[in-house]
Amino acid sequence: MDSSMAHSPVFLVFPPEITASEYESTELSTTTFSTQSPLQKLFATKMKIIGTIQILFGIMTFSFGIIFLFTLLKPYPRFPFIFLSGYPFWGSVLFINSGAFLIALKRKTTETLIILTRIMNFLSALGAIAGIILLTFGFMLDQNYICGYSHQNSQCNAVTVLFMGILIALMTFSIIELLISLPFSIVGCHSEDCDCEQCC
Repeated sequence: MDSSMAHSPVFLVFPPEITASEYESTELSTTTFSTQSPLQKLFATKMKIIGTIQILFGIMTFSFGIIFLFTLLKPYPRFPFIFLSGYPFWGSVLFINSGAFLIALKRKTTETLIILTRIMNFLSALGAIAGIILLTFGFMLDQNYICGYSHQNSQCNAVTVLFMGILIALMTFSIIELLISLPFSIVGCHSEDCDCEQCC
């Protein structure tokens, strides 16, 4: 009896259902990981940072619009073209909203919020394209905006450099906002791609 027990090590055999379930879960996780593109992984991990950048760009764009509000002083009979277009104000609203939606999507992911975030980023990308076009016209129309009305050449050149610097900063914000919003509105983020604690 001892010899028969020595040749039958039953305690070393694992139940087949345990190994099968472990194999299926490993295969499932591998399949889910492989469906994520590198751009989706980047958005999933850096979503809060990207949203914060969009909000900061929106606030700075709005601040430059407030600065343009004080340019209607003698001897300048009109506001700059970019201020008349309203871009510093409606563009900043689009940038801030798209950034806020990204931060909200990072905290809680739902299908409705994903759709709204993609729509908001698409509108923000359209606003950035419109802003780039308006700023290009602003450069052409207002390159002599200050010096054309002021007779004090020493002060005119310094203020013109400041004015062009603001337009260049707005152009930079618009280009970066376009580079952020357009890929996200196209690629988006699926609920399984976003690294969130509360996913629906």
